[in-house]
Amino acid sequence: MRSYTLALLIVLIASVTLARAQTQATPEAKQTQTDTKNKPADQQAAPPDVRFPKEKPLGAAGPSRDRKPTVEDAEFKVIEDRWRVGIPEDPRFRKGDIFNPYRQNVLKGDYPIIGVATFLNVTLSSESDLTVRRVALPQDVSSQRPGSLEFFGRGRQEAFNQNFIFSFDLFHGDASFKPVDWRFKVTGIANLNLLKARERGIVNVDVREGTSRLDGFNSIEEVFFEYRLGDTTKLFPFLRGKGSKNGRSPNFDSTSIRVGIQPFTSDFRGFIFSDSNLGARLFGNFANNRWQYNLAYFNMLEKDTNSQLNAINFAETNFRNQQVYIANLYRQDTFVLGYTTQFSLHYSDDRATREFDQNGFLVRPARIGTVRPHRVRSGYLGWTGDGHFGRLNVTHALYQVIGRDTFNQLAGRSTRINAQMAAAELSVDFDWLRYRVGAFYSSGDANPTDSTARGFDAILDNTSFAGGKFSFWNSQGLRLTQTGVALVEPRSLIPSLRSSKTQGQANFVNPGLTLYNAGIDVDVTPKLRAFINYNYLRFNRTEPLELALFQNSVRHEIGHDLGVGFIYRPFLNENVVLVSGASGLRPGRGFTDIFSSNCNGLPQGCGAGSPTLWAAFVTLKFTY
Repeated sequence: MRSYTLALLIVLIASVTLARAQTQATPEAKQTQTDTKNKPADQQAAPPDVRFPKEKPLGAAGPSRDRKPTVEDAEFKVIEDRWRVGIPEDPRFRKGDIFNPYRQNVLKGDYPIIGVATFLNVTLSSESDLTVRRVALPQDVSSQRPGSLEFFGRGRQEAFNQNFIFSFDLFHGDASFKPVDWRFKVTGIANLNLLKARERGIVNVDVREGTSRLDGFNSIEEVFFEYRLGDTTKLFPFLRGKGSKNGRSPNFDSTSIRVGIQPFTSDFRGFIFSDSNLGARLFGNFANNRWQYNLAYFNMLEKDTNSQLNAINFAETNFRNQQVYIANLYRQDTFVLGYTTQFSLHYSDDRATREFDQNGFLVRPARIGTVRPHRVRSGYLGWTGDGHFGRLNVTHALYQVIGRDTFNQLAGRSTRINAQMAAAELSVDFDWLRYRVGAFYSSGDANPTDSTARGFDAILDNTSFAGGKFSFWNSQGLRLTQTGVALVEPRSLIPSLRSSKTQGQANFVNPGLTLYNAGIDVDVTPKLRAFINYNYLRFNRTEPLELALFQNSVRHEIGHDLGVGFIYRPFLNENVVLVSGASGLRPGRGFTDIFSSNCNGLPQGCGAGSPTLWAAFVTLKFTY
């Protein structure tokens, strides 16, 4: 009771003291308080303005694009946008700058360039490629060295190709967590190429042009607009599952459309179509990204002959009168976790046209057989897969093609197309080594003059299989003597006998191929990867070759292909990449039959055997 009485007495004394202090306030203080209360709100004194230290982001952020007011006081600090939150000075933090693409950078899409959700990614690249090779070349009518081999001229060549690539990718949305809402991308390439040969008639159809060629071309390889249409389950109601509310996807499965010049590869290894061309593409996913799909249409552009780039820039646009339609469907984790299967449909309508390339050679129709413009319509049904079953890595492909050629030049008549292709690769990893084996098969035509074309050909392939660039057969084009067509084109495995892979038409009367592959991929260090590759090659049918070359007998063996190479990334990223390799083809009996002949009793050098062919290259790439 005493404690309560004491506490009450203390409170009473404090109240009296406070009241007396207010009563004794000076008239000036009272007047000031009265004046302050009577002032309008906009004239009253503002709270103390406390400025916080301006901590800067670690990267090259540029100025904030958020235009909201930035008033700060003692109780409130404005963060202009969440991307540019400052970091206190600390010696443990490394600052970025505008020239370092691997530090946060406003030019590399790390900070918004417009508002708080629109980003820009600028990419500048230089790709330099030097190739020295010895290939099977005809001596030609104007040989500068009489007395050389009957069919083989001096096959040594040096080729240099330089690309300067400029890419600007403007997109809206946080692409780290969901597909972009929209994207506009432009990629241009300035090309310079040089070819130096030892025989005339190689760099140009006019032998007066000599043995070397220097050329350049500017091209637009990408210019497209992409827009996210919305959740896949809202656009296609039949795909809705139990977790969908109002048609929305609980897993943010989306569908987008892309229109313009764009890159597209239709399967895992580029067996049928792999190119950057003008078209429209609808793509998306569903079922928590377990399924993905593509619906694509391309109105094919002509290609520049020497650079292999699209014949489109600010001065010209050249179409080649070919339409391509592609539909494919992927399913992840099929059968087992880690294996993806794909089903696809391709259709190509390549109409009859006449075209000479920039070097004066006729490419459509091919200069072989009965030269007549013709239309090739072909449809492909395919099943491919890529992934692993436990430790075993698996890649496979199986294609059936049907269609019609209004006039096949070798057959000399209209033909129905019925051909097949199959490929498989198995590999196993042992620590830093990967051992792989594989096989490739494309059907050949046993009767090239009948009404059915049974030799397989692709639309526009860019095959990464059986060694890729480290294989001589896959990386170097080999021309047939005095025919105007190639035995095989660069970045292709198929001996299609077409004038050009990029400018010519598909030819389904061809010998076909069987290839057996073995190789080792070696992770020497985290920065250095090495490759060893071996291929054994055979023609499936040689009758088309005999018809094209007017030879009575051509055997099946093409030869042995051995290649080595490495990829070196000195900074463990893609800023600087050095790729180099060497490969060679030891011709077999069938290859020798093609490039030599039996002419006993004629001058020395006639009928001499074909030499070993080889190629070496080095590619250096810088990227910002």
